[in-house]
Amino acid sequence: MILNDKQIIKLAEEDEMISPFVNKSVANGISHGVNPFGYDLRCGSEFKIFTNIKGATADPKNFSEDNFITVKDEKSILIPPNSFALAASLEYFKMPRNVTGLVTAKSTYARCGLGVPPTVLEAGWEGVLVLEFSNHTSNSIRLYANSGAAQILFFQGEQPEVSYADRDGKYQGQTGITLAKSK
Repeated sequence: MILNDKQIIKLAEEDEMISPFVNKSVANGISHGVNPFGYDLRCGSEFKIFTNIKGATADPKNFSEDNFITVKDEKSILIPPNSFALAASLEYFKMPRNVTGLVTAKSTYARCGLGVPPTVLEAGWEGVLVLEFSNHTSNSIRLYANSGAAQILFFQGEQPEVSYADRDGKYQGQTGITLAKSK
């Protein structure tokens, strides 16, 4: 079952599922906050922009800082054509054992050619969400810090046998921009 705004607000306020939590949709530029069936999260002001300056290979089992240029405390960045950037959400998530989240793109960015690949917030996971923003165009695209960046849809089901926390997932409790890692 997909959760509505009343259910999301209750989980955020009583179980601290989202912190800080904005209990309404704030349409200041690119919207953020709760919506009828989701939550528009924000990205912070630190970004890692993918580059091939050093000729590094993007290997998910051995991912290196050499693949990125780090940009901090900027109001926005330009994502180069056919490239991507990583950013951490401003929000910290504590997913209940029976709720899973699915990250999707915001239509404002999607209409410019900026995609957010689907990411799952597994039941029992907690941490700051690392977001990928993929530029699918031949032009640079501007991404804004501290503004709506992606949407999460929340789904509730029966309690699983084993949650992300139970299996000590490799991204449990992450803060900041955590690169891909193998356990």
